[in-house]
Amino acid sequence: MIAIVDYGVGNLFSLKSSFVSVGADVVVTNDADVLRKADRIVLPGVGAFGDAAKKLRDSGLFQVVIDEANSGKPLLGICLGMQMLLEKSYEYGEHEGLGLIKGAIRPIGETIDNTLKIPHIGWNALHFPEEKHPLFKNVNEGDHVYFVHSYHGTDCAESTAAITEYGGILTAAVAKDNVMGCQFHPEKSGNVGLTILKTFCEL
Repeated sequence: MIAIVDYGVGNLFSLKSSFVSVGADVVVTNDADVLRKADRIVLPGVGAFGDAAKKLRDSGLFQVVIDEANSGKPLLGICLGMQMLLEKSYEYGEHEGLGLIKGAIRPIGETIDNTLKIPHIGWNALHFPEEKHPLFKNVNEGDHVYFVHSYHGTDCAESTAAITEYGGILTAAVAKDNVMGCQFHPEKSGNVGLTILKTFCEL
């Protein structure tokens, strides 16, 4: 069973529907016991980092997610959920993340050509290191996925699983063993995104 964490942030219906479409047994839950019993956990998220981190703490699930990831359970963060896997964010101040992956979240404006629009919205190609993380084993170099973001992961080179180019190099995905994150939205990325979600179900 896959448990999608419901802490008041994210388009949970679309994400659940995508997992259902690839044949997954999936629930949306804010129950710590359900997360502990699940085989895999998905942490979604949209909006501001500080607000989302506070909601996750207030839900009582912040430490549960950390504990389950540290137990070896596969964890997938999506969009803001990916950002929260890192140590901290500098979005409207400084905010502590889950700290499961080394690195920080910073504005893409510090990296990209200043003539480009922020947020970065649209379809962009994925580029992988020579040795792909298993999450992307069924995705091809240059496959396109859908992004909506103004911040991205930095100082996380050792865990960068994919990059994209948008007037500069942006972190598209991170991974460290059983902890994985996609800055893009797999649930909005057509067949490529569904392939990634299906692969996650099999890890």
